[in-house]
Amino acid sequence: MLGTFFKTPSPMLCEVISQTDIDMVCLDAEHSPFDRLTLDQCIFALRAGGMPSVVRVQALEAEHILNALDCGATGIVAPHIITAEDAHLAATRSQFGQGRGFAGSTRAAGYTSKSMAAHMKHSQDETVVIAQIEDKEALDNLEDIFATPGIDCFFIGRSDLTVSLGYNDPSHPDVVSAVEAICAKGKEANVRLGTFTANIEEIPSWRAQNVSLFILASDHGFMLQGARTFSEKVRAYF
Repeated sequence: MLGTFFKTPSPMLCEVISQTDIDMVCLDAEHSPFDRLTLDQCIFALRAGGMPSVVRVQALEAEHILNALDCGATGIVAPHIITAEDAHLAATRSQFGQGRGFAGSTRAAGYTSKSMAAHMKHSQDETVVIAQIEDKEALDNLEDIFATPGIDCFFIGRSDLTVSLGYNDPSHPDVVSAVEAICAKGKEANVRLGTFTANIEEIPSWRAQNVSLFILASDHGFMLQGARTFSEKVRAYF
């Protein structure tokens, strides 16, 4: 699957990206200024365009997870999963009866048009929980983290992992080695893996190592790349 990060809290831009053949969008509420209203509007725009969305929440606090899912997001990306307990919290707080408070008047509930039973079943069947592995401390806990029930995919946050390991280059051999070790452990545990890479030529290599979800680039990157390409073409005539 191919996804992209969205950093701009703009429902209009979300409406635009929903017209592409990208598989999903990750609204980055951890690193960008999404408040409750803009997050709601962006999820609405993506849903209207038939584009699945996950929200990278600010933290594992229940209120952040609850808000994203009640607004109608397909799921969440939980950052900084360091221990199995962290993974457990991400999973349970995404489900009714285990940590997520129930409300039947939300967008996700069809604004009271769904019965309680139908809404709870849909949430249980369809909510996606992605746990992000991005800290060196997590490397010693991978076996327990990967054994946590209720997690659909483990996403390798390569940029934060780079910094956590003490480097400033995601291509440093030690960083690549750490990502490869995560992939190897994930394959042993038979879990789904995702990752980010700035170099799309690496994709075949990571696919061969059991990675099946790629959340790449961002709306900011698309704008910069598009503007540069456009400028280069036009200036060739000057």
